[in-house]
Amino acid sequence: MFFDTGLHSYFGFSGGTRRDTECLFSFFPTDYPVKYQSTKSKVMNNKKKNEGQTDFSYYGLYLLDYLRTNKFEQADDTAFIRERADRAAETYERARLEGYPADGAQELAMDTLLRGLHYSRYAILREVVENEFADEVPEEKREAFVLKLLPLVGNVFSVYDLSDDNFALSSDYDLLYTELTGATVLYLDEYGV
Repeated sequence: MFFDTGLHSYFGFSGGTRRDTECLFSFFPTDYPVKYQSTKSKVMNNKKKNEGQTDFSYYGLYLLDYLRTNKFEQADDTAFIRERADRAAETYERARLEGYPADGAQELAMDTLLRGLHYSRYAILREVVENEFADEVPEEKREAFVLKLLPLVGNVFSVYDLSDDNFALSSDYDLLYTELTGATVLYLDEYGV
């Protein structure tokens, strides 16, 4: 299936495109504990969800969906999204002009787009609840439970630098995970699900 973004001429692609290939932007890193959408993401087709955001570029729409899915505070910051999307597009274009293949240029662009955004408070807390409290918090109640608990554990997150792209590899990640587990135990003991 071909996904016509209309960006092939903008990014300097020349010649025709094959209709039997996947999207031009098919490389997405997946080694981060956040939920990435596929290149066939519903973000491009879900007009109601993105109402008022139709003038975002491909990168802008991708980032908007990513921020909303992972409950980042910047999800409502249009200027932030535009600035990041513009930098990602510039990175992609510059890399292609320097001779990078499309996949390599896309990797660099996605790194620019998501730099410092690999670990959301929501995604980390949800991971703790899913891994440590699967028996106590039923799957159908996890989303609501995590959203209810998230503001109550803000102080726990405040001492950690989640913008470090290698945070999950640090000992601080283990400490944060342990603290969130303890806070969740206390909450469940006091209030239940």
